[in-house]
Order: sequence, then C-alpha cells, then structure tokens
Amino acid sequence: MSDSNSEIFKELLLAKWSERFVAWLIDFIIISSIFFIIVASIFGTWGMEWDAAAEVHDEISFLPSSIVFFSYWIILEYKKGYSIGKKIFHLKVVNIAGKHPTLIGTILSSFGKSFLLPIDFVLGLIFTNQKRQRIFNKLGNTIVIKIEESENQSENIRYVKD
Repeated sequence: MSDSNSEIFKELLLAKWSERFVAWLIDFIIISSIFFIIVASIFGTWGMEWDAAAEVHDEISFLPSSIVFFSYWIILEYKKGYSIGKKIFHLKVVNIAGKHPTLIGTILSSFGKSFLLPIDFVLGLIFTNQKRQRIFNKLGNTIVIKIEESENQSENIRYVKD
C-alpha cells in the first residue's frame, strides 16, 4: 500500500477572515481600554465628559497606541504563537510550513496590522487570498491557522520505511 512515490502532506487549516477579525477586535478592545486608562491617568481626563476625554485621547494616541499594539503582538505571537484574541478562537500564527515563525516574520506581520491594517487587509485579499494572508503576512512568510483545542496532543504521524 505504501508507494515510494507517494507524498505525505501535513494539512494546515487556514483561519477564517471573520475569526481573525474578531480575534483582532478582542485584542483591540483589551489594549485600547488599558491604554485609555493610562492616558486618562497621565493627562487627568477622568473628570471630563466622555466626548472631551475621547478627543484628548485621539489627538495624542495614534502613534503611541500603535506602538503598544505592535509590541503586544510581537511579544505574544513570537513567544506563544497567539494573542489573547487568537487564543480564544484557537488560532495561531505560524510560518508557511506550519512551524514557529521567525522573529522577523512576526515583526513584519505585526507591523501591518498595527499601523496599516486596512491597506494590508485589502491588498492581501487581492493578491494573497489563496492562503488568507495579509500583505505583511506574505512579507513575513506567516499564516494564521486554526489549531486543536489542546496543542499538547500528539500528532498522528506514521513512519514508513522504503
């Protein structure tokens, strides 16, 4: 039954765009909330009306908050392969072969979603939709996959001698 010409493929289940977006949204809400509290504490906007406080936050926070998001995703996705949002949906960032991504790959992938997400996503849909990659995923040689609930399960590997 084993043919020496047969190839064994490892299947990687690509994460859906919708799951990736909701995972990103969860991360965005968590980090934005923490960042808003920090900014409000530093600039004393606690007693202000919500609209006025939000305006102060918006005026001073795009670049700093983007840097915070960038750092958050680099640290978690390089160390663990997932952020809090991805963990909830059982998603993981891996390299194109399904292995742990490189630091450079993680940095490139994180840069796109931290600073240029709309452009990164739209260009990704146009040019790399076969692997559901954003442009910066493509540049970083990364993909987002759906994983089993328990990563500690042994893989079903069968060894065959020629």
